[in-house]
Amino acid sequence: MTRERLYLYDTTLRDGQQTQGVQFSTLEKRQIAAALDALGVDYIEGGWPGANPTDSEFFANPPQTRATMTAFGMTKRVGRSAENDDVLAMVLDAATPAVCLVGKTHDFHVKTALGVTLDENLAAIRASVAHLVAKGREALLDAEHFFDGYKANPGYALSCLRAALDEGARWVVLCDTNGGTLPAEIGRITAEVVAAGIPGDHLGIHCHDDTGNAVAGSLAAIDAGARQLQGTLNGLGERCGNANLTTLIPTLLLKPPYAGRFETGVTPQALQGILRTSRMLDDILNRVPRRAAAYVGASAFAHKAGLHASAILKDPTTYEHIDPALVGNARIIPMSNQAGQSNLRARLAAAGIAVEPGDPRLGRILDVVKAREDQGYAYDGAQASFELMARAELGLLPAFFEVKRYRVTVERRKNKYDRMVSLSEAVVVVKIGGQKTLSVSESMDSAGSDRGPVNALAKALAKDLGPYQACIDDMKLVDFKVRVTQGGTDAVTRVIIDSEDSQGRRWSTVGVSPNIVDASFEALLDAMLWKLVRDGVQPA
Repeated sequence: MTRERLYLYDTTLRDGQQTQGVQFSTLEKRQIAAALDALGVDYIEGGWPGANPTDSEFFANPPQTRATMTAFGMTKRVGRSAENDDVLAMVLDAATPAVCLVGKTHDFHVKTALGVTLDENLAAIRASVAHLVAKGREALLDAEHFFDGYKANPGYALSCLRAALDEGARWVVLCDTNGGTLPAEIGRITAEVVAAGIPGDHLGIHCHDDTGNAVAGSLAAIDAGARQLQGTLNGLGERCGNANLTTLIPTLLLKPPYAGRFETGVTPQALQGILRTSRMLDDILNRVPRRAAAYVGASAFAHKAGLHASAILKDPTTYEHIDPALVGNARIIPMSNQAGQSNLRARLAAAGIAVEPGDPRLGRILDVVKAREDQGYAYDGAQASFELMARAELGLLPAFFEVKRYRVTVERRKNKYDRMVSLSEAVVVVKIGGQKTLSVSESMDSAGSDRGPVNALAKALAKDLGPYQACIDDMKLVDFKVRVTQGGTDAVTRVIIDSEDSQGRRWSTVGVSPNIVDASFEALLDAMLWKLVRDGVQPA
């Protein structure tokens, strides 16, 4: 059966950059563009040339991509020709193969925001698209506020689409700019647009997530006949974000009725890298990945309930809608005080540890889990620490090194600018193979700022681990969470640390103590030990 072509248009570098607190550097934009190209999207919208120095620098030397690099701009202003519009000229000067122009399609916005007549707006759309086509560019029109405009004045909204298509536009894109149109209405209106003579293979959808329905709205438009889909990685975008491509792409490739019906530029092999692409973007933004994100979240295939885990052992399809490996993810069987032996054996099996049913050591491990969670530990969010504890109970934890002592000091003093600053210093003594080493480290970063006592401890512990150093150098700490548990005078501190290595593995460890430094050190130590164990390092 011949599959229909569905085109993926990414606007992370433009619409995604409008996210509050997000500002990509030119180098970061190139890195993201390369990842998008490797993923297999069809269009990469690089930004608005001339709108800011970063976008102008990006387009001055754009990356070479298989995907069609696209510049964004707006239709010409009323009162001047397309040839003499300086804003449109800057967009064309980027020399991208495709140009996407935003144009008004809601009569209210034309008259109120632009302050021009409806006919003048139509003429601006026609002249702008005709100018792009005459310059040899692939022309796209983002029909701004289309769904609101269609509900208010369907004839005029449709005339804007026809004006662009009549002048040679390759795509007209229906934009739910305010994000308030619900999926059923998007589907109905898109179907009516197709029935009115706008061909589906020239029709796109651009949804915002203000009601949490951007993904559902996009799928509704595809069901109704649209064949270009716009979105962003991890759902970045203004206000509540845009349609999330890390959710939409796996859905289109793996879930009926889309799987097998549509052809995209994303191969099954590329799809397996979508989790890494998602995490790469979070790393660039210095954000913690959302654990509950569909397909790519750390908890997307986590099974905590004992009933679920027991069924998963028999057949994973009982509680998983896809194989996690298809999107580069992995199944997790968390451990908690609700756990039974099914959870425990499944979790141990995932770590490569086989234990027979009924083994008395299973009961001992469950008792330890329940006792420690009563003390404040949380193993369902710290799987690496659980694995180390279980290995210790099973006699399978190698003795890599022994921490003999550590000390942290925090000093307040004046710097050379006569300002009071903090400086943390840590000393760690480690015994490896009968020999002791002492490491000292400060927490000052390259900018001269104190990163705190936990940072000093981490640097000191990782400074000189002899034969294990190369393995430890490959890991980094990516998140640090602190919670006070139990309360009152008996309060204890729980610290959970997320770590990552160059292989894209991410793991969590936990430490608990009335002292935040001790809790942090316990979690740090577990993070390093797990890395050594999983890399198959042999004790010195």
